[in-house]
Amino acid sequence: MTRSDILPTARRMLLAAATLALLLPRPVAAELSDAEIKAALSAAHAKYKGLKEGKNADYIPALAKVPSALFGIALVTVDGRVFTVGDVDQPFSIQSISKVFTLARVLQDSGEQQIEDSVGVDATGEVFNSIVAIEKYKGHEMNAFVNPGAIATTSMVQGADADAIWAKIIGTYSDFAGRPLEVNQEVYKSESDTNQRNQAIGMLMFAYGLIKANPAQATDLYTRQCSVNVTAKDHATMAATLATGGTNPVTKRKVVESRHVSGVLAVMATAGLYDDSGKWLFHTGLPAKSGVGGGLIAVSPGKFGVAAFSPPLDAAGNSVRAQKAIADVSNALGGDPYDVAPR
Repeated sequence: MTRSDILPTARRMLLAAATLALLLPRPVAAELSDAEIKAALSAAHAKYKGLKEGKNADYIPALAKVPSALFGIALVTVDGRVFTVGDVDQPFSIQSISKVFTLARVLQDSGEQQIEDSVGVDATGEVFNSIVAIEKYKGHEMNAFVNPGAIATTSMVQGADADAIWAKIIGTYSDFAGRPLEVNQEVYKSESDTNQRNQAIGMLMFAYGLIKANPAQATDLYTRQCSVNVTAKDHATMAATLATGGTNPVTKRKVVESRHVSGVLAVMATAGLYDDSGKWLFHTGLPAKSGVGGGLIAVSPGKFGVAAFSPPLDAAGNSVRAQKAIADVSNALGGDPYDVAPR
């Protein structure tokens, strides 16, 4: 056999092998090792611990008093491994991150159509507590993560009275976290004393029929849900529960049906970081949600949930250290679901 005969034969063999590789099931990516995860968290914490950018939210007086040096990062894998560094057991108020889990509750109990037909799932193009957006769309064409949509979504949680509704909300949060959660009463009082704008938003959503009854109750329950105390470790577990498709990977408890998780992640991707949601998604690809208490959660579907806590916020209301830390951790561990290697 001549060299000219061998080359075409070799090419045919390579082509056949490549074709077979495309047809065979692709191997699952190698599991992230404990050492890799610990190194990623430690590096991010060390890199940003001394960062002085941003300032605490002060429009809620209780949040202004939280020590700005607090900083913790936690990650929980879909197989239930927990990794932490820094101030991960320090309680802080969940704030707007609560909106994620109330939305999950309503989707579980009432389905996607209920949300689409009421507050909607679109970004408003306005600030998170805009009244202009309500007037522009008559309460529709929003999402559950801006305040008008969030208060209306809270009003959709089912229950015979306020106590029953609250029991369902706090029970859902606790199932996601894997432990009983409680309200920070100081924050709740501070917010209740200063939430006149949210009260007005609730009344306006009631006027447009998006809240069916008792807007004052809906606003109070919303204020209470934002005042629930969590830790960065809780937040990572809650995010990991979404990463698994609705099963808490630590407790193994099914919290929400998997068919509802993709909708929650979609709204997190488009509206999770206030006015900087697009920038965040562009740089990380991770569905995420922030809160003005300094928390930030992010989900790498099928891989892990990650959270960070640091009170100082940027102009958009997102924790400065938490954004940088989570972006670094995700990049180190291949968390971006859009970062697909060419085949």
